[in-house]
Amino acid sequence: MTAAHQQVTSEWWSHRRSAFELYASQFVVGEASAGDPEAAKLRLDALSEIPLLAPSDEAEALAEELVKRGPVPERAVTDAAHIALAATHGMDYLVTWNCTHIANAEMRVDIERICRTRGFEPPVLCTPEELMGEDHGP
Repeated sequence: MTAAHQQVTSEWWSHRRSAFELYASQFVVGEASAGDPEAAKLRLDALSEIPLLAPSDEAEALAEELVKRGPVPERAVTDAAHIALAATHGMDYLVTWNCTHIANAEMRVDIERICRTRGFEPPVLCTPEELMGEDHGP
């Protein structure tokens, strides 16, 4: 599964990323830094020119709410932070392979409800595969 995700991500990065204005966060940088040092360097190089979303009290409060009242478990507070940063900064999409706590159809309704209750339009939570466009279908 990991190899397939890496292939789709590589294709998305090569063919579709230019269709979007990309942003990341310090959380993404931290995650990209982990693991094999050579692979981490490649990930960090890819992120080097992408602007980072600034943390805020609003994002922190929304992340806490997603854990406290929502579907995101306490052990996944960083996942809640990803969602909260994207929502509070008005991002259209949050692209991830984390289908456990982020791009999860069963959790989506509660995540969206909490974001809207706090006054934020939630981003579309999706995988790179869902943003491949018409020309890259099966």
